[in-house]
Amino acid sequence: MGVRREMSVGRKSIVIEEMEEVCDAETGRVLTGSWVWESAIILSEWMTAQREMDLRGKKVLELGAGAGLPGLTAAMLGANHVLLTDVEPLIKALVRNVEANGLGNVVKVRKLVWGRDESPGEFDLVLMSDVLFDPEQMGALAQTLKSVCGDHTRVWAATEVRPWTGDCLAVLADQGFGIVELPALGLSASDLKLIGSFAVFSLVPINGAGHVSPTL
Repeated sequence: MGVRREMSVGRKSIVIEEMEEVCDAETGRVLTGSWVWESAIILSEWMTAQREMDLRGKKVLELGAGAGLPGLTAAMLGANHVLLTDVEPLIKALVRNVEANGLGNVVKVRKLVWGRDESPGEFDLVLMSDVLFDPEQMGALAQTLKSVCGDHTRVWAATEVRPWTGDCLAVLADQGFGIVELPALGLSASDLKLIGSFAVFSLVPINGAGHVSPTL
């Protein structure tokens, strides 16, 4: 059974169904992507607050989408193609969240295991929330990121700042990514209370032509 939530992001309403106790078939561990984490809310609110950002006509990918809130937000902000990806047990819930918001013509869903599955191609924007969790997984994440980034791709990653966040970022830097923390411009007072323990980063492949900027 799932819990259905109607979430307000900016001036938009997004329906999210959170699943209870979805487990990894191999390890038996509960998959944390079954519910919405605060970093996904922070990233979604941050996106809506960027006045210079224009997602119209853009291709957007969400890695480790979980419940898919940032990707769904991107679709509601005008992206014309959004792909939500995660591990197999979370795919059905992602599909239901797309359908619940009437976004099936814009948002697609597929399984994507970092470093293993075939690349879905290049995107204008890649979104990630709370994926900077396990340093041992960052090499695989970097491999997948490189496969979806073109010269002008933006990668935005929101995360709760934990003791091991720096270790995750260090691995990504070693893998060839420039990393800059982005300012919390435009966030509401309630979000700013949270932002002290959260951060939004821009990641750019060092050999890419793009510069570190929130603007699209």
